[in-house]
Amino acid sequence: MKVFKNLLIISLLTMLLSACSNFSSIIGCPDAVIEWIDVVMINDIQYQHHFTEPSDEVTSISIKKGRELGKVTYMMADSACSNHKMKNGDAAFLDEGTPIYEVKGYPTSLVVVANDRVFVADTNIKAKTVGDLLPMDNLVKNIYFESTQDGSRMHTFSQASKKRFIDAWLELKLNDIQTLNKDGKMDGNRIFMEIELNNGVTFREVYWADFNTFSNGVIGNKEIKEVIDFELSNLTK
Repeated sequence: MKVFKNLLIISLLTMLLSACSNFSSIIGCPDAVIEWIDVVMINDIQYQHHFTEPSDEVTSISIKKGRELGKVTYMMADSACSNHKMKNGDAAFLDEGTPIYEVKGYPTSLVVVANDRVFVADTNIKAKTVGDLLPMDNLVKNIYFESTQDGSRMHTFSQASKKRFIDAWLELKLNDIQTLNKDGKMDGNRIFMEIELNNGVTFREVYWADFNTFSNGVIGNKEIKEVIDFELSNLTK
């Protein structure tokens, strides 16, 4: 996958996913108004902070900072145009000089922490599979279906389904998001899925049931579809 070409489509998806919006207008940019997502880049990996839904605020997050990985060198909000190509040290809203730390017990390729906010890997040039992008085997506590109206949790996967889903999902190949979108594989019935790590950190994936496609560029296999369909059948009972 290309590192930066997906920033625009990810931004568009985030308009649907995030409860918080951050707009800025910069003189001289081709865009009248830019909506930034809360991202940071370090060690050639772009990470995104996922805002907690109001209904999930009771979730306890327990993290311990590890070694410092680097510092923010450029804040994009109010400075960069939407065609800015992110590089190491760039962040949307973190002030210049903000330290970026590892999270103890978790791969730095999965999550980092800065300014007391946890950022989850979003784009990694070296990643070929979901497991490369999100190395979270044995680190997932729960998977949920969420309401597409307010983001509230509607259903929790059984532990057996969680394991079956993660085992299959992490092996799947990453595809180009823009191509999937152009081909219409991100259209139709959307399902919000929330993944909760053992430390309470959560992030959302959008799943298009008609095409068995996820917002991170994955096309699911038969195993994935069977697990999701099974849990959806329990949701409607």
